[in-house]
Amino acid sequence: MKSTSAALAALLVSTAAAAQAPIKTLPYPQTRKVDTVTTYFGTKVADPFRWLENDQAPDTKSWVQDENKVTQNYLAQIPFRETIRKRLETLWNYDKYGAPFKEGKYTYFTRNTGLQSQSVVYRQVGATGTPEVFLDPNTFSKDGTTSLAGLNFTKDGSLAAYQISEGGSDWRKVIVLRTADKSILGDTLKDVKFSGLAWKGNAGFYYSSYDKPKAGSQLAGKTQIHKLYYHQLGTPQSTDKMVFGGEKTPRRYIGGSVTEDQRFLVISAANTTTGNELYLQDLSKPNSPIVQVVDNEKNNVDVVDNVGSKLYLFTNLNAPNGRVVTVDAANPRPANWKDLIPETKNVLSVSTVGGKIFANYLKDATSLIEQYDIAGRKERTIALPSVGSAGGFGGKKDEAETYYTFTSYVYPPTIFKYDIATGKSTVFKKAGVQFDPTKYESKQVFYTSKDGTRVPMILTYKKGLVLNGKNPTLLYAYGGFNVSLTPAFSTANIVLLENGGIYAVPNLRGGGEYGEKWHLAGTKLQKQNVFDDFIAAAEYLKANKYTDTDHLALSGGSNGGLLIGATMAQRPDLAKVAFPAVGVLDMLRYNQFTAGAGWAYDYGTAQDSKEMFEYLYKYSPYHALKPASYPATLVTTADHDDRVVPAHSFKFASRLQETQQGSNPVLIRIETKAGHGAGRSTAQVIGEAADKWSFMFQNMGLTPYQNN
Repeated sequence: MKSTSAALAALLVSTAAAAQAPIKTLPYPQTRKVDTVTTYFGTKVADPFRWLENDQAPDTKSWVQDENKVTQNYLAQIPFRETIRKRLETLWNYDKYGAPFKEGKYTYFTRNTGLQSQSVVYRQVGATGTPEVFLDPNTFSKDGTTSLAGLNFTKDGSLAAYQISEGGSDWRKVIVLRTADKSILGDTLKDVKFSGLAWKGNAGFYYSSYDKPKAGSQLAGKTQIHKLYYHQLGTPQSTDKMVFGGEKTPRRYIGGSVTEDQRFLVISAANTTTGNELYLQDLSKPNSPIVQVVDNEKNNVDVVDNVGSKLYLFTNLNAPNGRVVTVDAANPRPANWKDLIPETKNVLSVSTVGGKIFANYLKDATSLIEQYDIAGRKERTIALPSVGSAGGFGGKKDEAETYYTFTSYVYPPTIFKYDIATGKSTVFKKAGVQFDPTKYESKQVFYTSKDGTRVPMILTYKKGLVLNGKNPTLLYAYGGFNVSLTPAFSTANIVLLENGGIYAVPNLRGGGEYGEKWHLAGTKLQKQNVFDDFIAAAEYLKANKYTDTDHLALSGGSNGGLLIGATMAQRPDLAKVAFPAVGVLDMLRYNQFTAGAGWAYDYGTAQDSKEMFEYLYKYSPYHALKPASYPATLVTTADHDDRVVPAHSFKFASRLQETQQGSNPVLIRIETKAGHGAGRSTAQVIGEAADKWSFMFQNMGLTPYQNN
């Protein structure tokens, strides 16, 4: 007798031909071409769609409307699109909580009752107090597209500063509240970008920003020189003092934080997304100088704690997998560092709470948590519910308990309360999503890439899956910027799993799963390793009969969007469907927009050298597309994405529509009042997920929920 999942898979395949009517795609817009040519080291490179980089121009806006019309016409014809959207609404409609944290006399937490556009910040006194609304981002805008983008309290909890993002933009506003009565203090700060908020007592706080680009290029204009400011409460923003950066010390990324005891201002400065300089200022001494701790950007280093003048630093200097060291603030240079928690074979990140250090190790991309005392003695390994990802274990020194969240691909996010003295974990909040983990399994496999490198991949699917080579499969990856993809539950993915599908996530080189060596193996002139690892993952899934070309979809966002675009250009025959989302797709000009120049550590730039130019030009998705039969493609971007500007997606989609030789559709879905991803309303998230699943199943010739 067939298993349920096997029967469902057979049903999906066998009824497809009868259930689906062909969809007629409207003609693509005739995208205007211009004679723009740039010469790189003697090579002339045509850029016929460069005019689309001006995303505020009337002709670009007209093009966006025309493309969205084609896309929405296609999606509207998919007969089961509304079924999927309603199923996602049902799945999403449950209480979602964020882990509690304590500030002053209150315990704060976030809650979303189900389909609210944004999660609401609540607070209560103690463990049994009555919760009250502290901040409701749903009141920030009528359409739910203005989000809470940061919240920081003074040490005594009497004041709070919060950031808001409008339409998903990285440009933020900052508002200060008196927490007792939630009254607003002073003026709203504007034009703040890539910033934390670090209070100095109750008098003011540090924040970071750039000079705002000129009118007409606010979203796409380059943001090169970051500045750290101090804002004194009760004074206008125009009088804020620049503490660090600017033309004197030009750095692209600058962040300021203040130690819990308020003694030290810690400044991190960098020009790329990897590595940083570190500076220190003793705030207990008036007019004390800013002292340099690390004078280069070759490695990562940060202050995680201090006891008086003794600093506790996390770094990967001379330790690619990370270590914790101590040093006296009077002589903080690396020559004086002493190991507290030495490097191991597993990648380390750390947090502190209750006077303890929590070491969060990655063991084959899953969490292993160890608790240490402040002297570096290991106290225990924390027992986690299963193999997955744990995050949290942070808070103040005087706390006796803390919270952490555990999740995996089949374990909905669950908040645990952790007793620091005993090591006992108890369930605090369990997710209420309609999902039965006992019906699914998630397993890790290892496969061999083109050059023989062993790469891990986690596969998630219904128990009893039959390896018939016909299972609808979504292959999702990232592969860059030292980012580690660890197991995490996705409500949206339930649609795939309950329809007999497979969710596959390989941990490609370029990520951080195995430390800085793994990261570097997928950067600059080694970037092809990332694409090879991804292609090898797809071939593994086919060779082992999990799926075949006609039932495989490729997905990735941002740097992962680059991954999908490059893979499509190199292997147009690899998959049936492709989802390049908010991708970096023009590798010759990515550094000309917003903070793109900061990505050069991973990518290199076309201006670096002839060798680097030729390497980038060869794989740059926008340039590498040639006439071929490409997968059914749904490019996704947003009009307020000021991190990876939508011009990347606009130009790529235009060229893909021009070079597509097969019958598969090439569409671009351009979200309005949205940015790079964070802060989108629940309706926007559900809408995009419904469209992507609908597009995927339609182009695989499958009809989901046939048995409903």
